Amino acid sequence: MNVALFSQLATLGSSVALLFGVVLLCRRSLRAYVEVFRWQSAVLAILLAVVGAFGGVTELYIAAAVFFVLKALLIPRYLERLAQRVGAESESQPYVNITSSLVVAGLLVLLAYAVMRPVVLASGLPTRGGLPLAMGVVFVGLFVLVSRKKALSQIVGFLVLENGVALLALLGTFGIPLIIELGVFLDLLMGFLVMQVFVYQIHGTFESIDVEQLNQLRH
Repeated sequence: MNVALFSQLATLGSSVALLFGVVLLCRRSLRAYVEVFRWQSAVLAILLAVVGAFGGVTELYIAAAVFFVLKALLIPRYLERLAQRVGAESESQPYVNITSSLVVAGLLVLLAYAVMRPVVLASGLPTRGGLPLAMGVVFVGLFVLVSRKKALSQIVGFLVLENGVALLALLGTFGIPLIIELGVFLDLLMGFLVMQVFVYQIHGTFESIDVEQLNQLRH
């Protein structure tokens, strides 16, 4: 694989990952949120394998397989089961409506380009074209996390944010050591399990997964 083709694939994969993040903002169904996260994770797993093939890093194939199994198969499946148990309430009235969310997403992508411009200019990596897009995924994931009311939507926002961080690390370092990748995956899994308990507690107390219900605890 030549450098030009690899650079184009890295930028294309990052663009698709960001596109899935933006599509998330257009959806209301929690099942659709999970499905978008599943496909975004699958794209990142493929990109991990592509970077491994270009750099000749065998460990990245293992990281890609773990990433795919954990984030494209297991976590989406658990999220779907969780949605079934607590009742899949749609994100009918987020804090920011869909039209405004898309405008904010566009501004966040512009901000990501501004923030990463010095890094891109200073970098000689063939993956530098994807760095602003990866930062855009981080910003969009953070925006989903703070702009949605349902606990499950916020969990997906957190997972998209983590996908953006993983993409940024992948493009900026050509992959970090496998042991660190596995440690990150374990932390992610533990965080997800804690959030799962959090959702059950909210639903058991308020019979809803709307985090606005937590405001009642102040009174």
